[in-house]
Amino acid sequence: MTAHPASIDSSRESSGQPVATGSAFAFRPASRIEQLPPYLFARINKLTYDKRRSGCDVIDMSMGNPSDPPAQFIIDKLAESANDPRSHGYAPASGIASLRREVASRYLRKWGVRLDPETEVIGTLGSKEGFGHLCLALINPGDDVIVPAPSYPAHVYAVALASGNPLAIDTTQPDRFLAAVAERCESPAGPPRLLVVNFPHNPTATVVEADFYTDVIALARRHSFPVISDLAYADVTFDGYESPSILAVPGAKDLAVEFTTMSKGFSMAGWRVGFCAGSPRIIKALGTVKTYYDYGMFRPIQVAAVVGLRDGEADVVAQSEVYRRRRDVLCEGLARIGWPVDVPKASMFVWARIPEPFASTMTSMDFAAKLLEEADVAVSPGAGFGPAGEGFLRMALIENENRIRQAIKQIGRTIGPVLRSPAAPAQ
Repeated sequence: MTAHPASIDSSRESSGQPVATGSAFAFRPASRIEQLPPYLFARINKLTYDKRRSGCDVIDMSMGNPSDPPAQFIIDKLAESANDPRSHGYAPASGIASLRREVASRYLRKWGVRLDPETEVIGTLGSKEGFGHLCLALINPGDDVIVPAPSYPAHVYAVALASGNPLAIDTTQPDRFLAAVAERCESPAGPPRLLVVNFPHNPTATVVEADFYTDVIALARRHSFPVISDLAYADVTFDGYESPSILAVPGAKDLAVEFTTMSKGFSMAGWRVGFCAGSPRIIKALGTVKTYYDYGMFRPIQVAAVVGLRDGEADVVAQSEVYRRRRDVLCEGLARIGWPVDVPKASMFVWARIPEPFASTMTSMDFAAKLLEEADVAVSPGAGFGPAGEGFLRMALIENENRIRQAIKQIGRTIGPVLRSPAAPAQ
């Protein structure tokens, strides 16, 4: 016999179980969901959707979603492997052995780091999934975790979903960031459970040199906390800059791991190919969680990733040059209309301070909405990356050069007259 919804015991409400009031079933999500930050990009996403439905050609620089395909030989290898009848069973959650060996080989070539592919490398479904599962493996309820600010949302919500407490510290001046971490360690609250670093930084494109990681490891060793380095943008660098790896610091593998990905430099974002490398104990903990959650990447994708890592370095360099040219078109174009911005040394983003007089009268959300509504250009409001992002916009270098030039023209028509006449009120 099926119980009427009204007969459900209302005393369950305090425990988080489903409750019923009258004839309407009331659902209450787990408390960890309620801890998630608000999704501040929803307004921009809806405006973009509505614009396109009305027939507008929106130039979208809001999401860091690579628009270029990977090298053809990688695609060909995927097709070849997918046509092998033996390729369609479950794959190991840790990644096939040949893929882990290629990751180790690339670390040796690129950073001089020796890794044991059996114990110090694991494949992940992109770095975002890996980071989330690693938080489940390392964080206890209520643990404090230091994350960079402005904050890539996954760094905050993965901690929250693991019932941890994300503590955002401004990372745009790395030395001050490290000093703030050290101050926290010496405070009555003690060191954090975990430190997250992310350079080149999303969204601000802040970069560091190798000595920064030497100081991070020394601090972590002194206060006995692990470090997660998110190195997702290691392959997108400009003007001679090269991203260092935290694992190149002697002894780093005792207490640190690093996430890398083929999403950006190899243009394989939708393929979801990522890696975590470093401390065998931390890798083992991540592998334990992954065993309960997934069966790993589709094997043909892993096979294609192997040949990409082995033979695709020239294509990675070429793709970085594509982003460099787009960066130059965007930064030079913005400066030309009276909106100078810092030119990034790495990543696929430009982090732009909202110009006056708009910054005095509008939030980043309002200004982003203005560009979308009046210029048909979508960008990400800085507030979407936490309070430290207010006053800025993030522009992704995902449109081609001609589309970026057109975006500059449309932005110039919208705000150019005001920028050229600072005394005029912002509309």
